[in-house]
Amino acid sequence: MSVPVSPDSRPLRADAERNRQRLLEAAGALFAEKGLNVGLDEIARHAGVGVGTAYRRFRDKDELIEALFSARIAAVTSLAERALADPDPWAGFVGFMEGSMRMQVADRGLKEALFRSGHRVKCLEEGRERVAPLVEELLHRAQESGGLRADVEVTDVPLLQFLVSGIADFAGPVAPTLGARYLAIVLDGLRTPDPSPLPGPALTPDEFDAALHG
Repeated sequence: MSVPVSPDSRPLRADAERNRQRLLEAAGALFAEKGLNVGLDEIARHAGVGVGTAYRRFRDKDELIEALFSARIAAVTSLAERALADPDPWAGFVGFMEGSMRMQVADRGLKEALFRSGHRVKCLEEGRERVAPLVEELLHRAQESGGLRADVEVTDVPLLQFLVSGIADFAGPVAPTLGARYLAIVLDGLRTPDPSPLPGPALTPDEFDAALHG
């Protein structure tokens, strides 16, 4: 026997779900632009809902991060898995480096979630645990093929990504292709003796000054 549903309850549930989605969209945009330090109050304002509504939908910011970043961490895992499926170990390694750099440059919150968020969120911790062995396998495959220098350690990989994405953050408004340029320099430093052409010019002195003061 079905239980009758109050006519008023359905709109309330629909409103609650709409507010939840608005909060997730607002958090996604703010985290991508500013990183994970954005507060729940600012997210609520950006979503156009009250702070009380935000706290009814999400107990705290970590719960919101959990809801938002599960799919994003899964995308990083999927990228590493596709890279491992590449029959060319070096091409797989390069594909992972390029793809992860694009993700991090587009989403500062994701970069912080991967490297230094300070948030003890289950999906982030589990995501790092899933991604780390895949990256280690990518690294060892490329080294065994002779494509990657033997003295690179697995902990070098995220630091190099952080370095390149930091350069892209620094100069992005002035020179959007600069991150790709420095990734090419990094990759050529990891692989010898076959350097690839650099994708885009270096900053001019004026562009560097604009980025520095921007």
